[in-house]
Amino acid sequence: MKYYGLLLFNFLSSIAIGQAFIHAHNDYQQAAPLTNALWHKVFSLEADVYLYNNKLVVAHATKELPAAPTLDSLYLQPIVALFAKHNGRISSDTNYAPILMIDIKENGAAVLAKLLSMLQVHRSVFDRTINKLAVQIVISGDRGPIAAWSTYAPILFFDGRPYENYDSTTLERVAFIGDGYASYKNNMAGIEQAAVAIHSKQKLFRLWGYPDTPDMWQQMLQWGVDILNTDKVEECREFFK
Repeated sequence: MKYYGLLLFNFLSSIAIGQAFIHAHNDYQQAAPLTNALWHKVFSLEADVYLYNNKLVVAHATKELPAAPTLDSLYLQPIVALFAKHNGRISSDTNYAPILMIDIKENGAAVLAKLLSMLQVHRSVFDRTINKLAVQIVISGDRGPIAAWSTYAPILFFDGRPYENYDSTTLERVAFIGDGYASYKNNMAGIEQAAVAIHSKQKLFRLWGYPDTPDMWQQMLQWGVDILNTDKVEECREFFK
């Protein structure tokens, strides 16, 4: 909880100097997955994941599964290699520690079990209780029962929702709280209201599904949205320089 309170404080400070937290939506669809996101120092990057033939694969739809790359080959092993190269962190920047958000498309319980078995052998790379610069894993999509979140090893955190209720123990496992822009189309004031409520819990607010333009990025920040969901990582980073 204290860690995320610090994140919120740092974010609010960063706004004053024209920076923003960027979320690389569907990073795997970029020309250079992972590499592009890290180059532009995103706050978080997203991969859609399915369990297929007993492997976790990265794909947007089921029709892509037979040819889809594995999560291990596209993200986990390259991240492990970067930590080996940079002495326990993902880059030469001693303050940079991004989040890898895994959007589970279906079969949440089975995916989580498989994912945990893969991550356990690299705890120093993916567990911030061991390494404060570890890449944090955040689960979205089919997240399983809320009551079970706190039972997982602290290698897993979760993408919360503003309409869900959490006890104090579960709230500590919520990395940030997100919602779809469509929920507010008829009540734009609701975005600011949601931001206030989320910040009162010392969590960051992520909104997705809005027009991916500079004007809307700026508007999101003015409404209190902290994490900017975008497919245009390079353009977004340049805009806030």
